[in-house]
Amino acid sequence: MQESIQQYMQTVGQQARQASRVLARASTEIKNNALSAIYTALQNSQADILAANQVDMQRAHQNNLDSALLDRLELTPARFAAMLDGLKDVISLKDPIGEITDMAFRPSGIQLGKMRVPLGVVGMIYESRPNVTIEAASLALKSGNAIILRGGSEAIESNKAIAIAVQHGLSVAGLPQAAVQVIQTADRAAVGQLITMSEYVDVIVPRGGKSLIERISNDARVPVIKHLDGNCHVYVEAQADLQKALPIALNAKTHRYGVCNAMETLLVDEKVAAEFLPLVAELYAEKQVELRGCPQVRAILGDRVVTASEEDWYEEYLGPILAVKIVSGIEEAIEHINKYGSHHTDSIITGNYSLAREFLAAVDSSSVMINASTRFADGFEYGLGAEIGISTDKIHARGPVGLEGLTSQKWIVFGDGQIRQ
Repeated sequence: MQESIQQYMQTVGQQARQASRVLARASTEIKNNALSAIYTALQNSQADILAANQVDMQRAHQNNLDSALLDRLELTPARFAAMLDGLKDVISLKDPIGEITDMAFRPSGIQLGKMRVPLGVVGMIYESRPNVTIEAASLALKSGNAIILRGGSEAIESNKAIAIAVQHGLSVAGLPQAAVQVIQTADRAAVGQLITMSEYVDVIVPRGGKSLIERISNDARVPVIKHLDGNCHVYVEAQADLQKALPIALNAKTHRYGVCNAMETLLVDEKVAAEFLPLVAELYAEKQVELRGCPQVRAILGDRVVTASEEDWYEEYLGPILAVKIVSGIEEAIEHINKYGSHHTDSIITGNYSLAREFLAAVDSSSVMINASTRFADGFEYGLGAEIGISTDKIHARGPVGLEGLTSQKWIVFGDGQIRQ
C-alpha cells in the first residue's frame, strides 16, 4: 500500500509541475474565465455539495469530533454563499503576475527591474473547512500556481464534491485539470509524501490544529507558510471608550469560537477594571463563556471567575473559555502579549492616539489593530478576496496570505548590446 501511495503522489506531483508551467503563461483573461466557469459550476452543484457535507457532518458526529472542528466542517447555505462571494472577489482582483516594478538604469546602460511571478506548485494540507478547498484553488489559479489539496478525512466527501465543480470549470476554460488536484485518499502517508516532494512542490501551506502544523513544520523538506496557533489579545486601555470596548470584546471572543482570530485573552487596564469587568462579564455570562482570571480579576468578579494558571495565558481555547488579566498599563500589556501570544492578531482599545501608535510599533504580531475586533484578521475582510492561510512567520509572507503571498519576484534586465567591462 505504501508503494501505491508513493506512486500516486509522484504522479500527482508530476502533473502539477506540468500544469504550473501552463498556468505561469496563462493570461489574466484565461484565468478569470476559468474562475468564472468554476463559479457557475459551484452554483449548479450547490445541492450536491451541501448533501455531501451532510454526509461528512453525520460521520463527524458519530466519531465525536469536538465542537470547534464541527463548526469548521459545516457548510451552511450562508457559508456557501460567502464562499461564492469570495470567489467573485478573487475574479475582480488585479492579477499580480507579470507586474514590473523598480525599473532603473544602471551606469552600464542596462535597465534593471523586478517582475512578479508565481511560486509554481503549492501543496495545501488542512483540516475540516471544506470552504478552504475553493478559496485555496481560486487564489492559486489567479496567481498562476498549480495546487495540490489534501483535506482531512472528516471532510473528504465535501472536498470531492467541490473538486468535481472545479475540474469542470478548468475544462471549460481549456486549462489542465491537474492545475487543481484534490487528493482522493485519506491515507496519512499521502501527507508524508507531499511535504517531501521538493522536486515537484515549491511551498507547503498547512492549515489546521497545532499538532498538524508542528508535524508539517518538523518533517517538511519544502518551505512552509504557517501559523501554529492563534492566541489573540484585546487590551482595554485606561482611556478606552468602554461603550466601544464592550461590543469589541464580545465580538472578538463569541462571534465564532473555533477560529484562529478569536480573542483568547482579554487584558484590562487597572484604572478601568472595576467599571469594565462587571459589564463585560455579564455579556459573557449570557453566552456561557467560562472566565479564567488573575487574582485581581477574581477580587472584582468573585465566583464568576476560575483562577487562571500560567498555562492559560498561552492557551488557544477555540471554545467558550476566556483568560482575563488586569495590567498596570500599556507596557505590561505589550510585555504580556509578546511573551504569551502567538504573533497572530492583537488589538488595543483606546482613545489615546500616541499610545495606539506605541502599541502598533511594539506588538510583534502579523496583524495589530486599534479599536477593532480581532475577527477582522481575515483575507476576505482585508480585501484579498480570500486567503490561503495566515502566516505568523516573517519570511516569506506575513498575516493573511492572498494573491501576492503566492508570488515571488525575479530580476529582469533590458540591454542593448552592453557587455561587462
